Amino acid sequence: MTASTSSAAGDSIAWVRISSCYLPLANPISDAKVLTGRQKPMTEIAMLFAEIETKDGHKGLGLSYSKRAGGPGQFAHAKEIAPALIGEDPSDISRLWTKLCWAGASVGRSGMSTQAIGAFDVALYDLKARRAGLSLSKLLGSQRDSVQCYNTSGGFLHTPIEQLVVNAGASIERGIGGIKLKVGQPDRALDIQRVETVRKHLGEQVPLMVDANQQWDRPTAQRMCRIFEEFNLVWIEEPLDAYDFEGHAALAATFDTPIATGEMLTSAAEHGELIRHRAADYLMPDAPRVGGITPFLKIAGQAEHAGLSLGPHFAMELHVHLAAVYATEPWVEHFDWLEPLFNERLEIKNGRMLVPTRPGLGLSLSEQARAWTREVAEVGTRP
Repeated sequence: MTASTSSAAGDSIAWVRISSCYLPLANPISDAKVLTGRQKPMTEIAMLFAEIETKDGHKGLGLSYSKRAGGPGQFAHAKEIAPALIGEDPSDISRLWTKLCWAGASVGRSGMSTQAIGAFDVALYDLKARRAGLSLSKLLGSQRDSVQCYNTSGGFLHTPIEQLVVNAGASIERGIGGIKLKVGQPDRALDIQRVETVRKHLGEQVPLMVDANQQWDRPTAQRMCRIFEEFNLVWIEEPLDAYDFEGHAALAATFDTPIATGEMLTSAAEHGELIRHRAADYLMPDAPRVGGITPFLKIAGQAEHAGLSLGPHFAMELHVHLAAVYATEPWVEHFDWLEPLFNERLEIKNGRMLVPTRPGLGLSLSEQARAWTREVAEVGTRP
């Protein structure tokens, strides 16, 4: 017999709308995967939004996303499993995650299938927090009202070195706390030159990170990590393939500079293996990518038990709340790419991102997001 709870005497999910929205990027984006020939420049981000409403009129908004490919697949899977939510108690978030997962279990419990679930999962948490009159971070049990943040969007490899310096300075002046630079291109000397130039411009006190986007083999990673030791980096991110847990563990054990990885993993189980191998000093889970807040919290619990630092990947509008809940001081990645999708803006001050105090995520979809929407599907009846 399938576990269930009765919502006959209480509220229940009456209506669900999913939408596929394509966010265009002002400039094609290149990291090391482009320069090594593995991917094409990124020109847009496929967003999957889920809007949920109950018979009593409570609402929630959730999101997931895909870069370069996968957007249509996520939308199709979400459309297929959405009917399973109708009539359910919206408070039973963990049970509903499991129900949605088993609804599509034949295509796996990670990757595209669970990323579709992630949009519903986030929407249910948003609804629960709104109904309680609390921000998401307060609902989950916040540790802090602001989180240190670093900028990534100004440090991509398509950016000339002169512009790198300008971008880094502008981010610091804006109040962002740290700067991340992309590395991992075929000419390692250029990587070193870019990092050295920006470090010299910013000085030793500004937090600086680098990200190789999985493009080094083990010997190259050893050499580059050794060279980068002198630049006092907060971390070296994804020096190896995301699933090379043993290789990352060797780097973490060898060098003083912390190793960061985890953003490309797509389930709590995969993160569990990474943690078991001690393959990172900074764990970088991505809530939409692992299937939403429900699995993210499981990952964070494992990371805390292992004594790891946390730096969630992308989607700052969601991760600022989740980072605020983590026991030790985390980092949040500042990307302004998603800002046109929402009517609200996050506030940055003195190197930190302020956690919104509005109920739920504190977000509402903009008219621009509606205009960029290509597909919509609805199930149930809106109250």
